Amino acid sequence: MNTMNNQSDPPLTDDCELPVAIYVRMSTDHQKYSTENQAKIIRSYADQHNMTVIETFSDSGKSGLNLKGRSGLQELIGRIEDNQTMFQAILVYDVSRWGRFQDADESAYYEYICKRAGISVHYCAEQFDNDGSPVSTIVKSVKRAMAGEYSRELSVKVFAGQCRLIELGYRQGGPPGYGLRRMLIDETGKQKGILAKGQHKSFQTDRVILVPGPEEEIKIVNRIYRLFVDGNKNETEIAQILNNEGIPTDINRLWNNGTIRQVLTNEKYIGNNVFNRTSYKLKKRRVINSPDSWIRADNVYEAIITHKIFEQARRIIEERKCVLSDEEMILLLSELFKKQGYLSGNIINGATNLPSNNSYRHRFGSLLNAYKLAGYQPDKNYRYIQLNSHLRKFHPVILDNIVSHISSLGACAKIISQHGILDVSGEFRISVVIARHYTTSAGNSRWQVQLNASSNVDITIAVRMDTDNQEIKDYYIFPHMDFSNKYIKLAKNNGINLDRYRFNSLDCLFYNSERIPLMEVPQWLQ
Repeated sequence: MNTMNNQSDPPLTDDCELPVAIYVRMSTDHQKYSTENQAKIIRSYADQHNMTVIETFSDSGKSGLNLKGRSGLQELIGRIEDNQTMFQAILVYDVSRWGRFQDADESAYYEYICKRAGISVHYCAEQFDNDGSPVSTIVKSVKRAMAGEYSRELSVKVFAGQCRLIELGYRQGGPPGYGLRRMLIDETGKQKGILAKGQHKSFQTDRVILVPGPEEEIKIVNRIYRLFVDGNKNETEIAQILNNEGIPTDINRLWNNGTIRQVLTNEKYIGNNVFNRTSYKLKKRRVINSPDSWIRADNVYEAIITHKIFEQARRIIEERKCVLSDEEMILLLSELFKKQGYLSGNIINGATNLPSNNSYRHRFGSLLNAYKLAGYQPDKNYRYIQLNSHLRKFHPVILDNIVSHISSLGACAKIISQHGILDVSGEFRISVVIARHYTTSAGNSRWQVQLNASSNVDITIAVRMDTDNQEIKDYYIFPHMDFSNKYIKLAKNNGINLDRYRFNSLDCLFYNSERIPLMEVPQWLQ
C-alpha cells in the first residue's frame, strides 16, 4: 500500500527498481496505437529507467473526452484517492492517451490527484520530462490543449463525412426500426447481407442502407397507419391493440404512445434518409435541432408505406397539435398524478392527449422539475432513480456471475443481448430479469416479472429482490412453454402453481448446464 505523501517524485536508484503502474487507452479497435503497442513502448521505457511494472490499467475502445465509461482510469484514480496502491509512479504513452479532455484543467486535475498522493505521471513517448519545471508545465499545457482540439477538429470532419453519406442515401448508425432491416453493401452497391442486431460493417468501404423487413412486420406497420388514419384510433389505443395480441416491438418490449408515434412520424418508412435531428457532439448535452438544420435525402430507400397515407397521418398529428403553455402542461400532469397516484415516463407516454415525457423534459429541464410543479413529491422519485441506478448496475453483475459459473462447468455461455439474454452452448437461451419489490396501497409486498416476448427464449430467470431492493431474496425459473402471459405478479406466498418454480439458488440451472464427458466406447462395442 502506498503511504507516500510528499509532493516530489520518488528517487530512482540503481539498487532497487521502482514499482510502477501503466495506463493504456485507445478509442477504437482499428487504431494504429493499440493498447498492446502502447504497453510495449511503455515497458521499454520502464526497463531503461530501472522500473518494474506491477499493475496495468486499460480502457479499450473508450473515448478520451471525459472520465465517463473509462473504468480503467476511474479505478486508477479511485485507488490512489483511497491510498490503496503499491506502485509509486504511473506510465502513460503520451498526453493524449491520458485523455482528450475538452477542458484542459480537467486533465491537469486528475494528474494533480496522483501528484498529491506522491505518485508521479510519466509520459513515455513525449519529448519532455514531466519534472514540474516551468518548461515542462508549459509544454504539457499546450499538449493538453492540442489533444482537446484534435477531438474538436475530428468531430467537424466526421460530421461533414456523415452528412455527405446521408445525401448519398447511406444509413449512419442507429437501429433500423420496426419493419425495417439494415442491409450491408459494398462500394459497388452489391448487397452483402442483412446485419443482425449488434453487428457492424467490417470494411471501411462498405455501406449500410435500410431495406424492408419481414412481411409480417411490414403488415403491422401498415396496419398501424390504417388504424390511425382510417380507424380514428389514437396512439394509446393502437398500442393497447398490439399488446393485447402479443405483438412486441422490434426490441421485444410492449408498445406505448411513444413507440407508436415514432412509427407514424419517421420518414424512413417512406424511403427518406434524415440525419442530425439530434446532436450529441463531444459527449456534451444532447440537443434537439430545428428541422432547417436536418440533413436529408428523399426516396433513397424502398418505402414500406405509401406517401399518401404518411401525409394523411402527418396532417392528423399537425391538426391536433397545439402549443401548450407551461401552466397548461403542468395542469395536465397534475391531473394525471391525481388519477394515477404517482408519475413516471411510461405513465406520461401512455396517457391520452398529454405531451410526451420528452416534451416535459425539454420544457422544464427534467422530469423531476415537472413532477415538483405538478405536486408530485420528488424525494420519492429521487429514491426511485437511485434504485434504478443500483439495479441497472446490479443486472450485468448477475449476468457475468451466471456466465462465469456455467463456463466453469465446461459449457459455453455468452451474453447475446444487452437486455439480458444468454445463449448456453447453442442449446437453449435464458432471459435474466430483476423483479423489483414494491408495496401496494394496502401495504402488501409484490413483485412483477416481465417475460421476454421473443420466441427464441426458453427460460426466464426472475431474480427477486428483498424488500429494500438491495439483496437477492430468491429466484424463479420460468420455462416459457408453461406460461402464455407476459407479466407475472408475485406475492410473498403464491401457491404451488408459481412457487414450484421458486429456488433459493441457481444450482439446478447450473446442474442442467454442466457438460459431462462421455466414457470412451469399448472397442468390442464399436
